[in-house]
Amino acid sequence: MDIKPGDVVLCEFYFSDFQKSKRRPVVVFKDNLPFDDFVGIPVSSKIEKLNSDESLLESSDIREGTLPKTSKVMVRKTFVISKAVVQKKYGELTESRFQQLHGDFCRYFGCC
Repeated sequence: MDIKPGDVVLCEFYFSDFQKSKRRPVVVFKDNLPFDDFVGIPVSSKIEKLNSDESLLESSDIREGTLPKTSKVMVRKTFVISKAVVQKKYGELTESRFQQLHGDFCRYFGCC
């Protein structure tokens, strides 16, 4: 599947025994890594408590497509993911929401 920064995708994550898996949404943060990998920021629908590195992701933040429910992005849990586990695309963040997420990332990791 062709993906780009700002896409919100559903990924299949396998447990260490490779017998069970869970599907979780992820925001594509950077997609031009070697070995067909990308940097992703996890999304969770458990929004009761927001930590300082988390921000809400609402339907108005999605330019194309939709998420099943209001969720949050968790910058501290950013990681590298194989494109092979992408199951489908939920949609694409608006440019302003992606820029906000980029700023959150830079503040948290001190890279900008």
